[in-house]
Amino acid sequence: MTAPVSAAPRVYAGASMPPQGRAALRAGVIGNWIDNIHVFLPLTALAPAMAVVAGPSAGASVGALVVIAMLLGRPLGGMIFGRISDRLGRTRTTRLAIAGTATCAGLIAVMPTHELIGAWTIGLILVLRFLGGIFVAGEYSAAIPLAMEWSSPKKRGLASGVILSMAPWAQASIAFAVAVALAALGPDRYAAWGWRVLFVIGAAMSVGMIVYYSRCVYDAPLFHRANTTREAWRTPTPGVREVVAGRWASAFWQVFTLMTGLWLLTDTTVLILTARLRTDAGLTATATSWVMGVASVGQAVFMALAGHWSTRVGRRRLLVCWGVSATVLGPLLWWGAMRSTSAGVAALFALALQVATVSAYGPVSAYLSERFPTEVRSTGYGMGYSLSLILPALYPFYLPGLETVFGRLGAVLVLVILGGMLVVLGAALGPRLSASDIDADIDDVARVA
Repeated sequence: MTAPVSAAPRVYAGASMPPQGRAALRAGVIGNWIDNIHVFLPLTALAPAMAVVAGPSAGASVGALVVIAMLLGRPLGGMIFGRISDRLGRTRTTRLAIAGTATCAGLIAVMPTHELIGAWTIGLILVLRFLGGIFVAGEYSAAIPLAMEWSSPKKRGLASGVILSMAPWAQASIAFAVAVALAALGPDRYAAWGWRVLFVIGAAMSVGMIVYYSRCVYDAPLFHRANTTREAWRTPTPGVREVVAGRWASAFWQVFTLMTGLWLLTDTTVLILTARLRTDAGLTATATSWVMGVASVGQAVFMALAGHWSTRVGRRRLLVCWGVSATVLGPLLWWGAMRSTSAGVAALFALALQVATVSAYGPVSAYLSERFPTEVRSTGYGMGYSLSLILPALYPFYLPGLETVFGRLGAVLVLVILGGMLVVLGAALGPRLSASDIDADIDDVARVA
């Protein structure tokens, strides 16, 4: 619920955080884990059952479309729910978005298979995944800025790293759950009904988060302060146009460049790597799940550390250094994963690959929140984080063309290098945001940046 200004303290000293702030931070961490459970479910959980769900002729391209459907829904969700969050409040928006995500997952869990309704199965799943992408974007466009608004300046980087590390923890959770389910049920029973259990669990967890937000989480005093100021001066809430082509356009396009690079790294080191470990490296579905699970654990640990380190060394410096790491080490580690002779060796290379590349997400929640003031924070965050994934998400359409020039392996390595270079460029174009720069009220940081 959205609390009145008097329901939450206006200030808190030092590193301490009031109960409402701790509740918002816990909700941001757990909520982002559940959010990403929904993101990774179809990638890992549906793959071993795709022949039953979508028909025996369903190939890797069908699985890719299921993933892309959600990715393409997220930019729309960032625009819609970011605007709603800036106008109506973070907590109300978060509850609405989570309810939509739970509904989409629940409907997929009871979806009839190809045997009963033919091509309608995959068509309906694609629609639900697209809608799910809209709601997922709504959740992180509201809940994560809320957690950042409650965090003290010196803890924002760490809070950002812990929150975003929930993405690889979710990936690991799904990978290990699928591996265990396959081992316990066997491929046939898993394909027949086992995968549905995972979607039911995901929907149930989202319902639990709605209850928690309703009872324990409130908008930060900063949001009420901004609303009070706007009402006093009778100024409208800025919208999408002001972010993309107005006052905050330079911040948006700089963030867009940075995030495009990070999404390219995500697609190559998570989505494409998962598929190629099975098709090119010859690993079984169970082995692939274990490999990606191990890699995700390493990524999660270093992502949290990266968020904390960015407070000490500066946001820009850390992101530039990690972009260089992705550009130089990423292709070598990707190549090593594909040439591995066992699942254990592949897991080591995949772990090192994700640490060297996508662990750079650590400070992103703090960084994006510090680039936009309260009145457009959710809009800027949601659009910067989501619109930038469109071009990377379309890789199934342009990757075959790149393969004709650079070869099957070389084309992916080119995308890894490009992703790392865009991270370097995007970070270099942004403000320094050193330790002294960010040791202030988050709106003061946004105005200086």
